[in-house]
Amino acid sequence: MKLSQFNFNLPQELIAQYPRAERDEAKLMVLNRKTGKISHHLFKDIIDFFNEGDLMVFNDTRVFPARLYGNKERTNAKIEVFLLRELNPELKLWDVLVEPARKIRIGNKLYFGEDESLVAEVIDNTTSRGRTLRFLYDGPHDEFKQALYSLGQTPLPEHITREPEEIDAEAFQTVYATKEGAVVAPGAGLHYSRLLMKRLEIKGIEIGFMTVHSGLGTFREIDVEDLSKHRIDSEEVIIDQNLVDQVNKAKDSEHQVLAVGTSVLRGMVAGESMGGHLKEYSGWENKFIAPPYDFGVPTALVSNFHLPLSTMLMMVAAFGGYENVMRAYEEAVKEKYHFGTYGDSLLIL
Repeated sequence: MKLSQFNFNLPQELIAQYPRAERDEAKLMVLNRKTGKISHHLFKDIIDFFNEGDLMVFNDTRVFPARLYGNKERTNAKIEVFLLRELNPELKLWDVLVEPARKIRIGNKLYFGEDESLVAEVIDNTTSRGRTLRFLYDGPHDEFKQALYSLGQTPLPEHITREPEEIDAEAFQTVYATKEGAVVAPGAGLHYSRLLMKRLEIKGIEIGFMTVHSGLGTFREIDVEDLSKHRIDSEEVIIDQNLVDQVNKAKDSEHQVLAVGTSVLRGMVAGESMGGHLKEYSGWENKFIAPPYDFGVPTALVSNFHLPLSTMLMMVAAFGGYENVMRAYEEAVKEKYHFGTYGDSLLIL
């Protein structure tokens, strides 16, 4: 397919800039991918579309405060550093993005904190904006991470145009987040409140977890019209035997298997085995998914409404059918649904 086929007119005022006061009070559109029928609900109503024995699979990744601001040695120029992932805990090496990149060269030192107590040295160029930093810290690793994260901000995506605020530290994290490693929050999971999770348990809906540490590649701009030529960044995916057993039991008993978000959908593709079953998986996944695509594991998907030309929109369209999903998005704009990480959601059955 072509990139331009995923463009649509999205008014700026429909891109959510703040989370809702109550997680599960967001709007929920429901799309039947067989009939094309659309209905409108609140997110907390998602429980009504699943029965005892059905399985919801969540991404338990935890977002860390990845955006830092420091100063360059000698010139004191302000530099933004976006932490991507830790390369070597013992050596305190990190893969980062820097801005403005033209000012940052190998050998430069960067100072962080009001007292400039945390220092990093640039030891490699990885891409035009990418650098490898070695933090010069003599204490134990846990102490270093605490010091580093205390200086960081919540890594809000660029479509949220304001500065991070105190509310984001909690709102940009799912209530079940445990495995630290992401710089992008699993948006669909943000709508699950503790009360809703308890209601699922009471109804007998199974809950399972995988870990997908989503990176900035999720939001990277696509620069080719022919989507077959697009390449995406790798993301770490971890699927354990417990989830494998849950998914395969649900599949064998013909229950629903819901992927909560596109990160889980990608993880299921990485772990898919014969007959639409799941297998253990631990590694990096970089498969780009756009229509047409045949998903073997999930029977349902819930995902936020994504921005035009985004890889997440393409994944949703691959699951729900291009015509169905683009019509649902047209309806969402008409009905003033909110888009983006803090926006409303689409459930595809």
